[in-house]
Amino acid sequence: MTTYPARIIHLTIDRDWRAVYDFAHRPQNMSRWASGLAAGLKQDGEDWLGDGGPIGTIRIRFAEPNDLGVIDHTVTLENGVTVDNALRVVKNGDGAEVMFTLLRLPGTDDAALEADAAHIRKDLQTLKALLEAT
Repeated sequence: MTTYPARIIHLTIDRDWRAVYDFAHRPQNMSRWASGLAAGLKQDGEDWLGDGGPIGTIRIRFAEPNDLGVIDHTVTLENGVTVDNALRVVKNGDGAEVMFTLLRLPGTDDAALEADAAHIRKDLQTLKALLEAT
């Protein structure tokens, strides 16, 4: 059995967790806070297609809408590599905690891991700013 080192990147949003989930789980909203998807997503059947920049077109499949705050998604790169991403919104008092599990996959060096973590933190901060402003 193979497991990878993991890092949980999280922050608190001062907004009801259901409102955070309702906004964050919609692929149509992701271009507003997930900078890697700034060009937006187009639906293609059950999947969503996005411009992954230098890595080409990415195909994303999201967890079905649910009452548990789960926004897990599988990203498939043009080269066929698939990455499973765990993203959760959970109740934290009157607000929400948003958590992304970053897995260190084989071949990821320290610099790339830190860059990925910083990118995720920035995106979650953008989500926080958007939701706390409304």
